[in-house]
Amino acid sequence: MLNRRNFLTAAVGVAAAGTLAACAKEDDSSTGTSSSGGKKITLGFSQVGSESGWRSANTDSVKSAAKEAGYTLKFSDAQQKQENQISAIRSYIAQKVDVIAFSPVVVTGWDAILKEAKAAKIPVVLTDRSVESDESLFVTLVGSDFTDEGRRAAKILEKVLETAGHKGKVKIAQLEGTTGAAPAIERAKGFKEVMDADHKDDWEIVVSQTGEFTRAGGKQVMAAFLQSNPDINVLYAHNDDMGLGAIQAIEAAGKKPGKDILIVTVDGVKDGFIAMSEGKINAIVECNPLLGPQLMEVVKTVHEGGTVERWIKTEESDFMQDQAKDALPTRKY
Repeated sequence: MLNRRNFLTAAVGVAAAGTLAACAKEDDSSTGTSSSGGKKITLGFSQVGSESGWRSANTDSVKSAAKEAGYTLKFSDAQQKQENQISAIRSYIAQKVDVIAFSPVVVTGWDAILKEAKAAKIPVVLTDRSVESDESLFVTLVGSDFTDEGRRAAKILEKVLETAGHKGKVKIAQLEGTTGAAPAIERAKGFKEVMDADHKDDWEIVVSQTGEFTRAGGKQVMAAFLQSNPDINVLYAHNDDMGLGAIQAIEAAGKKPGKDILIVTVDGVKDGFIAMSEGKINAIVECNPLLGPQLMEVVKTVHEGGTVERWIKTEESDFMQDQAKDALPTRKY
């Protein structure tokens, strides 16, 4: 585990008011024995949704880590809607949980609910994604550097192009994540940084649109891309699921994914590695979803009044086709 951006304190807490939106799914799980001086810790966790294989693995990691730690977990699936997350957090405040954690749908619009949690003296931990808000309103972020993932995607594309013996203009289609979400913003930013610095003359993003981080979205948008820009020769997808959907569209158009259109994705879920072992994805930038154990360590420290670093980051790797078959049997998710 790599830790960066040192600083900040923690708080412990109680109380306020609110209700949970009927359309959000909430799951209360009492697990384990006692923690923190004999009192079981209650954690309220609002997940962004279940849009991808990565997200499912992330949810499983949080639930299993809470059970192993002996925490009472109150879990809510926001179904990709910010209003559901806000309602869930307000419900956790009313229930006087010890700590609140959530993976935000988008980066903006959190100040009011975070102020409510702070007024109730309940510490808030962000997981996976960041927010644009007053940093005093949350304790820490447990997650990845998405901007760096974008840079790494561009750098590994250089290797993919070299391996493929590609000559001439690189015409890139970009499948973006959910509009306004931190990974979508930052993965695009990091990729463009490298492209603008090193490939102004030979790389061009000819089309870019959100696929909502879903396989169905990736397929639909890629089909439209191919109709409007049939000369695309590279796809950069912000996650594996969109890339996997795009592969279906590419094959339906009579092209060979991984050959006619070189593909770089982000995540590293099992289905992505299978596609890479079949030669359909050329490279994957890993984003580790197994944040549960780190989150539970932070929750314990925060509940006990300790201090944590401002950003707690997981180690990640990059993979190309020649590594896929070796990596696949060892994947944890």
